[in-house]
Amino acid sequence: MALAHAAGDTFPKLLARHARERGERPALREKDLGIWQTWTWAEVETEVRFLAAGLARAGFRRGMHLAVVGDNRPRLYFALLAAQSLGGIPVPFYQDAPAGEMAFVFRDADIGFAIVEDQEQADKLFEILPDCPGLKRIWYDDPRGFRHDRRPELASYESLRAEGEGRVRDQPGAIEAEVSKGAGPDVAIMLYTSGTTGNPKGVVLSHDNLLVSGRNYVELEGLTDEEEVLAYLPMAWIGQNLFSYAQWLVAGFRINCPESAETVLTDMREIGPTYYFAPPRVLEALLTQVTIRMEDASSPKRWMFRHFMGLARRVGSAILDGKPVSALDRLHYALGGIVLFAPLKNSLGMSRVRVAYTAGEAIGPDLFVFYRSLGINLKQLYGQTETCAAVCVQPDGQVKPDTVGPPMKGVEVRVLDTGEIVLRCPGLFVEYHRNAEATREAKDAEGWYHTGDAGFFDADGHLRIIDRAKDVGKLSDGTLFAPKYLENKLKFFPFVKEAVAFGDGRAEASAMVNIDVQAVGDWAERRGIPYSGYQDLAAKPPVVELVRECVEKVNADLAADPTLAGSQIHRFVILHKELDADDGELTRTRKVRRRYIAEKYAGIVEALYGEAEVCAVEAQVRFEDGRTGMVRAQLAVGHAKTFPPAAARSAA
Repeated sequence: MALAHAAGDTFPKLLARHARERGERPALREKDLGIWQTWTWAEVETEVRFLAAGLARAGFRRGMHLAVVGDNRPRLYFALLAAQSLGGIPVPFYQDAPAGEMAFVFRDADIGFAIVEDQEQADKLFEILPDCPGLKRIWYDDPRGFRHDRRPELASYESLRAEGEGRVRDQPGAIEAEVSKGAGPDVAIMLYTSGTTGNPKGVVLSHDNLLVSGRNYVELEGLTDEEEVLAYLPMAWIGQNLFSYAQWLVAGFRINCPESAETVLTDMREIGPTYYFAPPRVLEALLTQVTIRMEDASSPKRWMFRHFMGLARRVGSAILDGKPVSALDRLHYALGGIVLFAPLKNSLGMSRVRVAYTAGEAIGPDLFVFYRSLGINLKQLYGQTETCAAVCVQPDGQVKPDTVGPPMKGVEVRVLDTGEIVLRCPGLFVEYHRNAEATREAKDAEGWYHTGDAGFFDADGHLRIIDRAKDVGKLSDGTLFAPKYLENKLKFFPFVKEAVAFGDGRAEASAMVNIDVQAVGDWAERRGIPYSGYQDLAAKPPVVELVRECVEKVNADLAADPTLAGSQIHRFVILHKELDADDGELTRTRKVRRRYIAEKYAGIVEALYGEAEVCAVEAQVRFEDGRTGMVRAQLAVGHAKTFPPAAARSAA
């Protein structure tokens, strides 16, 4: 069914329209205990009305903030809509954030009400309760663990819904009247930034911001109410809110919540999404799984994989974009589709994907080309929380691995003489909550938003992002140093899970590396190399050699680029532990906090630029149960071969 352009300037108004026009059609599914449960649009509208009435009876009013904490669950979606129905402002949290990180947001936003998924999330809120006296009520979805809990602040979702159902009977039409008061310029949601350089900032977004951005994507891709979308990303992330919330309510398609993080791939195969969004880290993890399976396959299968993937990388993207390809190559590629590409796409859950997006951070060109070579219409987009992730996008037939496409409809983008990207767009945020100074720094008097990213337009008018402006530097000889570009080149290899590059102001580039314990562990087991855990595996000499090979392949590629040939990686260290958001080394969206890492592991950085072959490290870590401890290790400093530009092709 083609999309009937939904009228309505707020999310609750759009929900009411869908309930009228497609009330009995599925709106939302969740897999629970292995069975998919379905809510129709009419059922969603009823649940939201009861929940909103319950919140109103509890004292929730227009302009108040409601914390929403947990994985993607239907009742948490209802909570977002219920708060917005009353003119309130939902504040989603990252479900893996520790209590200490959450306390700042609760105080900053004066949050008095919270709806959480389960006991784990409720316990975090009770941990911070003494420091957040404004928090008065906490409702939970999953009742496990609460049977004998009698704390006065705590109650079940069912009790809140029952209160609301009673209020709807007593005051029919009251919630509808509140919904009618809402307007596009009203605040719809507040999302907190990742806080890479300090405390997170509350990004205030209006209904207009999100709905205009959502409609632009729907119109660009011709999305209909027949799309299937997997909602599996953190509810606190702008990508989730744009692609699995705003566009859901604009287009009226179906969203599907997986049973758990561990079952996402299985659930994706069952649903067969037609419209898919994934940050690079998810695509990297999927490629790692594919690589591990192929390493365990028989010799004929490994040969077939290498043969057809070589062909796919050469002609797959061209065929996808409708560009000229010889008849023989097309026939050869079609054969590859039967024996490899189709089964591989099915195993990834992407057999029905019509369009897929990636964003959140720069994606390595090699990783991007891998998916497109399979015939998956993966495209890059560019945006930030402050812009509703709607600035640039790659149109069909104009997809390049190293750009994010031209500006979207209604978006103005300029590149300053400093290389920084500034823009104006319909999705541009209202303000930073209670932070007028930061708002003025980000948005100038003419309404230009300063992104903090560095880039340039190519000859076709496509924007190319180099890195964060503050991170782009130069080696001591003047060679351009773009650490994110080097890191993404390393992360294409399945054995490298994370990388942190250094070199600004130095004579040469170097890197810290996290191995992927699953991929490297599988590699070690097939070679009879015993190990007891990550730290032991990372220190094995054969593993150091394995990573050295990856670094040298990156260097060979870099040598072919006249701009970056001088930034090849000379020395590297395999870290003794995985970088972790709980240890402050990554943000909740898995972005590297490079400056923090440089300070925390200053001794390693100095060893990379010294003469030592081994360096000692001692660092504090946080365990899953909240305890902290010290980890000590001796790390080998590896040396990698570098290549002169003229030797690049022969070395590769």
